[in-house]
Amino acid sequence: MCLAVPGKLIRWIDRDPVAGMAEIEFGGVRRPCHMACVPEAREGDYVIVHAGIALTLLDQRQADRLLADLESIPENSTSPFAPSSAAIQPPPPGGTRNALSE
Repeated sequence: MCLAVPGKLIRWIDRDPVAGMAEIEFGGVRRPCHMACVPEAREGDYVIVHAGIALTLLDQRQADRLLADLESIPENSTSPFAPSSAAIQPPPPGGTRNALSE
């Protein structure tokens, strides 16, 4: 499952309107993200990022609320949104099977 999560724009790497990149911080971890969908973003702004692409701007109130909601999920929660490595399991011996492989 992939989630779109809020992150803070730390600095622009490249302001190109098509291939723009910026350094985005997620809970202390910084990652480069594509910024073509939000070229108007400024350093200090919050954006929603999915699969390395910033999709939209958030105001401070929205960002604070989303971050608080994410922080409130306990690590031992059975929620698929819980920040736990236990949710990621290696495939069983012999690989996985699905309807397409049968």
